Amino acid sequence: MQLTLLRSNYLADCIVGSLAIDGRPRCFTLEDVEREVKVPGKTAIPRGIYKLILDYSVRFQRQMPHILDVPGFEGIRIHAGNTAADTEGCILVGLTKANSFIGQSRIAFDRLFDSMEKAHYLGEPMFIEIKKGE
Repeated sequence: MQLTLLRSNYLADCIVGSLAIDGRPRCFTLEDVEREVKVPGKTAIPRGIYKLILDYSVRFQRQMPHILDVPGFEGIRIHAGNTAADTEGCILVGLTKANSFIGQSRIAFDRLFDSMEKAHYLGEPMFIEIKKGE
């Protein structure tokens, strides 16, 4: 399974983008801003390709998507949330978007997680590519 996150709307407090699975658009994303110098809990992860797994999150008390081997970051997840205050460096997903807000986040997350869970149980490798949109 290949997820592709296109960062397209660079705002003062966040980046709004879109997420596709195997080339098919699925939802919007919201992340912290990109920074030259990392600020813990307030910086978007670097662009690149990363392995994804599902594993247990102590914070969320359940299985969650976990982005691995991000330079300078640990515990990066994809999860529900609406604004940059909810990210702490993670990627938020939603079905609707406004300037610095994404909505229907829990629905978007549940749909994404269902797809990832199926791939996980089939033993399919999962990756996410994060890049700047056109």
